[in-house]
Amino acid sequence: MSRFKAGDRVQLMDELTSGIVVSVTAENVKFRTPEGFVLEAEQGNLVLLPSDESTFLGNSDFSAVLKESDTKPSGGKKPGRRQKYVPPMEVDLHIEKLVPSVRGLNTIDILNYQLDAARGQLEFALRKRIQRIVFIHGVGQGVLKQELRTLFRRYEGLEVNDADPRKYGMGATEVYVTQLGFR
Repeated sequence: MSRFKAGDRVQLMDELTSGIVVSVTAENVKFRTPEGFVLEAEQGNLVLLPSDESTFLGNSDFSAVLKESDTKPSGGKKPGRRQKYVPPMEVDLHIEKLVPSVRGLNTIDILNYQLDAARGQLEFALRKRIQRIVFIHGVGQGVLKQELRTLFRRYEGLEVNDADPRKYGMGATEVYVTQLGFR
């Protein structure tokens, strides 16, 4: 019998990746991260978090996610088939979303903090084989956007473009991972 059930909060042992359990099999657990991605892990690699744990990186309402996943009809899809549209992982780099207070930080500190967050989220996406990532940086003077483009040039297999202006305005950059296995 599994020690996990739908609705439990879990975290991977060796990572900060956490989420809400969506389904449980004899060996594996599927859980949805605060970013909305469904990941699967062996039960032995997960830790059950207390229900009042607040270690999540985002401020998502998981009760709505659980209701949605419980009520969706299967649609007769074959297991292992990918959906045609997978929403991109969104990373908001506005400093007020990254730190509790900007007091005492100068512009260089803020920029470095934003770039470190972008690098960390990009490497997370690459490890988890996430194909599309949108970095929301805002319009401003364009310094962060240019620094992000410089950062992304250091990685092979990335296609970098402005994100959809209808959805994000002119303040976002989309990264598409073109490495082997995605196309």
